Amino acid sequence: MIALTKLGHSELEIAPIGIGTMSLKGGATKQNTEVLQRAFELGINYFDTADLYERGMNEDMIGQVLAPIRDKVVLATKVGNQWRSDGSTWDWKASKSYIVKAVDASLARLNTDYIDLYQLHGGTIEDPIDEIIEAFEQLVKEGKIRYYGLSSIRPNVIGEYARKSNIVSVMMQYNLLDRRSEVVFPLLEEKNISVISRGALTQGLLIDKPAKDYLQLTSGEVGRAQRNVEKLASSLGISKTHLLLTYVLSRPVVDVAAVGVRTLAQLNDLKDIIERPIALSEKNRTELERSIRKLAYKEHL
Repeated sequence: MIALTKLGHSELEIAPIGIGTMSLKGGATKQNTEVLQRAFELGINYFDTADLYERGMNEDMIGQVLAPIRDKVVLATKVGNQWRSDGSTWDWKASKSYIVKAVDASLARLNTDYIDLYQLHGGTIEDPIDEIIEAFEQLVKEGKIRYYGLSSIRPNVIGEYARKSNIVSVMMQYNLLDRRSEVVFPLLEEKNISVISRGALTQGLLIDKPAKDYLQLTSGEVGRAQRNVEKLASSLGISKTHLLLTYVLSRPVVDVAAVGVRTLAQLNDLKDIIERPIALSEKNRTELERSIRKLAYKEHL
């Protein structure tokens, strides 16, 4: 049985591996349905989507496929971006009136009476933050959402919500190559706010793809990271996927890694870490990080 943990200071009990559903395109196809059903069979109970993905079709798919097990899963979605009527792009809509209206459309698409985790999908320091917090608090009181969180990599924005609101989580990119978000970990730990890691597998760059530049890292630095991963995974007798996910989950503040999968084969690559989690020592972390320059955010500080 997979061990569950509470997300931040919420009562939501989640498995350490979740599914980021943006990769499952095209609605409730046979393949997408099988992936979602198999994920649940493996013990995964956290499914993350957004109203932005495929203009709502992704939420529709989640609502359709997971309806029979709705009470056994944690549904997370996001709000804050509105598609233009011509479908060309979307605009940032950071207002109380928009958020309290948009939730109803997400509830309908997700085929549910409540959303477990409703996340602000971005945000800037110029937003009416107090008003946005009011919107989420109102939705909690109305029973439309259970908890709310933030999806952002901006330290200044994260800091404002961590100090002013009741967010239970922050979704952010965090992986071996991109450790910039560690700058906000102490504050989040202090406030008992969980990190939901995305991008832990660096889109396969440290698993089976040729080395190339990544953010401010050179292809040479990425190559060294590949060798570090290869060596330690072999030493521990686990796959590189297993190691990279264990790396992000080894930080106490990280409660779940949301992984984007498209196929049953990719999903089965996660089976080992779900069934056989391992502890990563500080020595292991040091070995992995050796010769990999730690990056820093250059703005939004």
